[in-house]
Amino acid sequence: MQPDPTVAEQAALTSGNDFWHTTPAAGLPSITVTDGPHGVRLQASEDDVVTGRPATCFPPAVATASTWDPDLLRRIGEALGDECRAMGVAVLLGPGINLKRTPLGGRNFEYFSEDPLLTGVLATEWVRGLQSRGVGASLKHFAVNSQETDRMRISADVDERTLREMYLRAFQRVVTQAQPWTVMCSYNRINGVHASQNRWLLTEVLREEWGFAGLVVSDWGAVADRVAAVAAGLDLTMPGPDDTGDRALAEAVADGRLDPAALRAAADRVRALVERTAEREPAEFDADTHHALAREIAARAVVLLKNEGGLLPLSEGQSLAVIGEFARTPRYQGGGSSHITPTRLDDALTALSESAEVRFASGYDDIDEAVALAAESEVALVFVGSEHETEGADRESVDLPPAHRELVERVAAANPRTVVVLSNGAVVLTRPWEAAVPAVVEGWLLGQAGGSALADVLFGRTNPSGRLAETIPVRLADHPSYLDFPGENGHVRYGEGLHVGYRGFDAREQEVAYPFGFGLSYTTFEYGAAEATVTDSGIEIRVPVTNTGRRDGREVVQVYVSVPGSAVRRVPRELKAFANIPIAAGETAEVVLRIAREDLAYWDTRVNRWIVEGGEYHCAVGSSSRDLHTTAVAEVMGDEVRVPLTGESTVAEWFADPRGAELLGQAFAAAAGGGPIGRLAADPSTMSFVGSLPLSRMSAFPGSPLTADTLAKLIAEVNG
Repeated sequence: MQPDPTVAEQAALTSGNDFWHTTPAAGLPSITVTDGPHGVRLQASEDDVVTGRPATCFPPAVATASTWDPDLLRRIGEALGDECRAMGVAVLLGPGINLKRTPLGGRNFEYFSEDPLLTGVLATEWVRGLQSRGVGASLKHFAVNSQETDRMRISADVDERTLREMYLRAFQRVVTQAQPWTVMCSYNRINGVHASQNRWLLTEVLREEWGFAGLVVSDWGAVADRVAAVAAGLDLTMPGPDDTGDRALAEAVADGRLDPAALRAAADRVRALVERTAEREPAEFDADTHHALAREIAARAVVLLKNEGGLLPLSEGQSLAVIGEFARTPRYQGGGSSHITPTRLDDALTALSESAEVRFASGYDDIDEAVALAAESEVALVFVGSEHETEGADRESVDLPPAHRELVERVAAANPRTVVVLSNGAVVLTRPWEAAVPAVVEGWLLGQAGGSALADVLFGRTNPSGRLAETIPVRLADHPSYLDFPGENGHVRYGEGLHVGYRGFDAREQEVAYPFGFGLSYTTFEYGAAEATVTDSGIEIRVPVTNTGRRDGREVVQVYVSVPGSAVRRVPRELKAFANIPIAAGETAEVVLRIAREDLAYWDTRVNRWIVEGGEYHCAVGSSSRDLHTTAVAEVMGDEVRVPLTGESTVAEWFADPRGAELLGQAFAAAAGGGPIGRLAADPSTMSFVGSLPLSRMSAFPGSPLTADTLAKLIAEVNG
């Protein structure tokens, strides 16, 4: 049995040994942590911290979110866990689950969605899959890290209800349902306080409210003050070594500035993590099998945006003009810490050539050649997209590059049978150029097997079932975040509040190019009438969905909930459940969707807790946020909530409370009728006049029946 570590050893344990290893101290070995989230980026050489050893580059989150399939995310996690074990990695730094507040976010390709429910459900299964292999996840970036501009210092200024319902909700789901081994704090400040030094965030919310039992690690370089960070609940500062910080911790314990229990707890959590990783056995992985899985997932992630005249799927043997360098040299991942060295790399040009007569033009720099080739072919496939998304810098535009736009427009003019295939790490605008083309395929960044996956979809070997996890606006200026991004002077105001993404577009009845949840198929689906049943755990919805076409397919059934007449401000509708269902041609599936009661709750700032409001919940079922086919209504019993009355509570609020009305009425009666002010307050016909008056202000009016002592007694009694 090892002796208790000294204060110096405890301090050493709470900082890294180098970029990717914990410190071997107090009898503990070092363990390896490394970047993800869509592959294992294990540093290949001591001189290069960026390039990793070959590993499967799975589709990034921008693509996997479009599958709307938790089972696929679990399978990715399992595969990543196997590769981590084969490489000796104990903790994989992922998944990234920050909301896509703006389409300009430079790291959006690493994040799932603009919606916290979709994000949380998918990330939960990713974590479960990874950790089922004895490898720890690192849920990141906690919290409100939705931009790269000034990311090390920016303060995300956001009201508490928005913070709870939007930016923390996915984290809460993953923590409470999957218990990731670690959570990574973000670089930014939240309402002025660095995430790494935010005790409310790291201790009160994460540990005390949500029951997180693991270790909190910093993002690399996120800690400005080791003593303040440990006091707040941060356990491991990365990277290391940080001898100066270690000494500062020991000195702070010695002179009483830091509770020794806080340092001991941090060191104990590092010890627990290291000991936990010793339980896993080494493993092997089959690179070909994982490549096939990456191909399957990439094909399921493709979103068919437009298909006029049934141009797609293509027929084998057609003559194809394949245009655009992205077809030959694919964009398959973004830049920064998640950049993977793939085990192999498929390109669409080669994959398409296996099924059709193909001629190629690189396009962007020689548009005349591309136009001539398109005019001579049965179908023109134009590969375009964004040129760069990376950690560390936000995007400057959501338009296609000018050369790409010109290429699309000129090829479409030469060949009316033109298909545009997009490659991008976040949404790009599709107007006005899409008006000239009959088919648009959103191919995202699809990982190392994306080229073959695109061929699978284009030729119909995979029926497209991807759905948008983020809204495509008509203009950037239409986006809810537009006026409050990226901030200035160290602050960014989250002025849109709850109206993130589709919530904001819907609240303003704003036209969009393609709505959240949208995606076409090579078959068609018909919805029957939905039925809703209230259960102890929430709402259960049943709806029959029929595949009315000639091809087997998958439908993503989505439920959006609204509460007409709500007592609090709400967005028009919110995603509350979804299911990805395979349905054979001509068959009907009875789809069952369950909404957990806690997912119906809003954050009540008056009592600082989640509240389910009683009333009618309208559950609209459909295939996107704006394509809703059937609605079922559920009558939900609300939570009991009583807001304490104070001197600042208004006369109307006192009379709205049964006990408050009784006591206030008695006080007026005891004061010889209450005088003119008391009679005004007690008369329902004058409530609109005096109802907004805080009770404490009544003592300042002549003839008021309330004194300061009387009011104090009333407050004590009504809340007693």
